[in-house]
Amino acid sequence: MATMIPPVKLKWLEHLNSSWITEDSESIATREGVAVLYSKLVSNKEVVPLPQQVLCLKGPQLPDFERESLSSDEQDHYLDALLSSQLALAKMVCSDSPFAGALRKRLLVLQRVFYALSNKYHDKGKVKQQQHSPESSSGSADVHSVSERPRSSTDALIEMGVRTGLSLLFALLRQSWMMPVSGPGLSLCNDVIHTAIEVVSSLPPLSLANESKIPPMGLDCLSQVTTFLKGVTIPNSGADTLGRRLASELLLGLAAQRGSLRYLLEWIEMALGASAVVHTMEKSKLLSSQEGMISFDCFMTILMQMRRSLGSSADRSQWREPTRTSDGLCSLYEAALCLFEEVCRMASDYSRTCASPDSIQTGDAPIVSETCEVYVWGSNSSHQLVEGTQEKILQPKLAPSFSDAQTIEAGQYCTFVISTDGSVRACGKGSYGRLGLGDSNNQSTLKKLTFEPHRSIKKVSSSKGSDGHTLAFTTEGEVFSWGDGDYGKLGHGNSSTQKYPKLIQGPLQGKVCAFFLVIKIIRSSHPWPEHSLHNCTWKFLDGL
Repeated sequence: MATMIPPVKLKWLEHLNSSWITEDSESIATREGVAVLYSKLVSNKEVVPLPQQVLCLKGPQLPDFERESLSSDEQDHYLDALLSSQLALAKMVCSDSPFAGALRKRLLVLQRVFYALSNKYHDKGKVKQQQHSPESSSGSADVHSVSERPRSSTDALIEMGVRTGLSLLFALLRQSWMMPVSGPGLSLCNDVIHTAIEVVSSLPPLSLANESKIPPMGLDCLSQVTTFLKGVTIPNSGADTLGRRLASELLLGLAAQRGSLRYLLEWIEMALGASAVVHTMEKSKLLSSQEGMISFDCFMTILMQMRRSLGSSADRSQWREPTRTSDGLCSLYEAALCLFEEVCRMASDYSRTCASPDSIQTGDAPIVSETCEVYVWGSNSSHQLVEGTQEKILQPKLAPSFSDAQTIEAGQYCTFVISTDGSVRACGKGSYGRLGLGDSNNQSTLKKLTFEPHRSIKKVSSSKGSDGHTLAFTTEGEVFSWGDGDYGKLGHGNSSTQKYPKLIQGPLQGKVCAFFLVIKIIRSSHPWPEHSLHNCTWKFLDGL
């Protein structure tokens, strides 16, 4: 039961925006999730409770009806006053109900998430638009006064101090590398960079992503630090091996915190460039075996953070990881390839959500975003709609079980779902092995099929007549089939039932299938002959 919440004062903290952006928005739909997020608001002191208002129960002043005779207008006036008083009391009581309390918490959490997203994605463009608008001279004087105000002498002194301080720090670090180490494990430069890595790692994700909230001096400092670190990573920079490795790790941490494709690609370019120099110098045997390396744990922490934020449903066994050495390191070259592959996967997932109907080729499966909404209705007699009961669904109903679907195929009393990673799951009636799960049992929840050899599936087509058979089309142009095998419709040279997906070979072996078609004709009272269309499969092959 929700607790009552008093009136509150909102005080959003800018440095916490990045942590709110990464919150799971689905948890806001439940009371438990809202309670956790509201507790976060209170603990961060972004919501400050105000004193409770005194409940006013005093009603309107009424005359003595026994001694006074009132006109009809006066009676209507007092009646309206009573009704208004009762309505105000009802509103006050309802606003303190458990439901109203939970609703207010949900609205506050949504308002906080919206504020964080708005600051990250909209503020910067809004400020630029106002600055370049010809009408901004009168309507946005405050914006110009903040962003383009003339610099004072104090600002100039602060900027001079920061710039000279950075220049002095860089000079001291370079000098520290040139000097012999006075003791084991002591290096001024490496200690400074290691401390910077710890500070960057302790920040919430994407803390440096909203550049509109970073002052110009801060952006300039980031640019200078990045330029210095890039120069340090090159083997002939004068830094020792540990210093070059720490500089690579700090650069990667800054790129991940800034959350921009530009900085990730710059790090990949740096890593590949340093690896090329290392490879050239290794041929001359001028370098040790630990050159061109980065900490495996540091790299994987950032890579897994990117994958969690992506929320990809792809098969994790297909994710590339660099080879870990016995010293806990990995190659910069392998790390760059892994990071580039992850960037390409993120771009692919994003472009899939932006596809327009005109961009989908004829005959191809419709593209659905990775987190889509699927509605189901109709018969659920065999759990083919993955709902708890087997009752008919008479109106479209949101089905969370299909939220990661790429395409959906509705068969006879069964359903097949292709996920973004090319895997296939099935549910519903299992007779004659039509689900491809290895048995004839009904399946009330979606269960993954096994393809031997392993393949990524592009399209599935299931018959709507006879006893149910299904074909799957792979990205390599191969065709699998399973289910009822009467009349040889599975293409395996017999009429046997096939309960697992089996690759069709024979005359198709070595050929690439362009597309296929399972003739779908609903059963009727007409007696179909054995060679009827509803018991056959057509295939169209390249080169035939």
